[in-house]
Amino acid sequence: MPSETIKLTAKFKLKETPEGLDKLFRTYREIVNFLISYAFENNVTSFYRLKKETYKGLRKEYPELPSHYLYTACQMATAIFKSFRKRRKKGKAKGKPVFKKEVITLDDHLFKLDLEAGMVKLSTPSGRIKMEFYAAKYHERFKDWKVGQAWLVRTPKGVFLNVVFSKEVEVREPKAFVGVDLNENNVTLSLPNGEFVQIITHEREIRTGYYVKRRKIQKKLRGGRKRKELLEKYGERERNRLNDLYHKLANKIVELAEKYGGIALEDLTEIRDSIRYSAEMNGRLHRWSFRKLQSIIEYKAKLKSVRVVFVNPAYTSSLCPVCGGKLSPNGHRILKCSNCGFEADRDVVGSWNIRLRGLKMWGVSVPPESPPMKMGGGKVSRNDIYELYTSYG
Repeated sequence: MPSETIKLTAKFKLKETPEGLDKLFRTYREIVNFLISYAFENNVTSFYRLKKETYKGLRKEYPELPSHYLYTACQMATAIFKSFRKRRKKGKAKGKPVFKKEVITLDDHLFKLDLEAGMVKLSTPSGRIKMEFYAAKYHERFKDWKVGQAWLVRTPKGVFLNVVFSKEVEVREPKAFVGVDLNENNVTLSLPNGEFVQIITHEREIRTGYYVKRRKIQKKLRGGRKRKELLEKYGERERNRLNDLYHKLANKIVELAEKYGGIALEDLTEIRDSIRYSAEMNGRLHRWSFRKLQSIIEYKAKLKSVRVVFVNPAYTSSLCPVCGGKLSPNGHRILKCSNCGFEADRDVVGSWNIRLRGLKMWGVSVPPESPPMKMGGGKVSRNDIYELYTSYG
């Protein structure tokens, strides 16, 4: 049975900020900003070249600092400069990039995590220091996982250690695929047995509701600490609510797909570049975090040995899944094929085509008489509707 790697990030809040950590944050920010300036002035986008050309000078300037801080600073500076170049090409960035955050990237040579003792040991210029963290229930799942890269992050709420854990899992060969069509307000699934399931999420109402609240706060309070605190509070509430929704949604999708062994999703990585609608619609679609939902579905599926494939999203909602002809609107969200007479909801069509593309990608011949196709030119509708959230509140 083939294996795949799952990577998840866990957050650990430190109980106290040890002495000397403030200086470490300042020093690291200085180094990263120097490296960014060097990369900017010399147009260096290679981590290896940046490290080679700057390492000796930095080692002389910071002799007491563990050398791996210089490696991770080069990684961070390279990533920031590359991101800046991409944004500048699109006209979204000007001037010179600057690193302002209180973040330190750590590799596995700079820290040692002890989950059972609730302790992390960190290498600093003054030696190894021990830092206790608050244990959370979900930390227990990572006891047998491999510890990877981490980030030390300082926020107004305290200092956190964000650690990447990885685990090898076995993923079985799929018998069939469940096609998943993600939308702003619902998710539609095409099952191999010919059934269609739609899960109502109300994500659009949730996001719009919090967006309106933030706009009201911005209009009433022009500045100050209270404005910032209110915006942060409602922003956190929105994130927590959507995270809860995504996990419930992913659990339901994986539950339905587990007996088939495969899930087919659309590859939506470039969708933001092609959004060209009204200002309101553009704003809504840019606020939609579809990739986060996909990543949650992906790792939860792998934990259940369910394989996930990503298919080309082009024309999934405009081509007939029966004969391949072009579909035309035939009422609100209903599409009809002028060639074979097939008629269905656009979300049903999208999920069906995604499932068929998943099969073709995996090298499975699509049967000409699959259960939904036996319906011929008749109407196809959703068999089940689940509602995870009833309303925005």
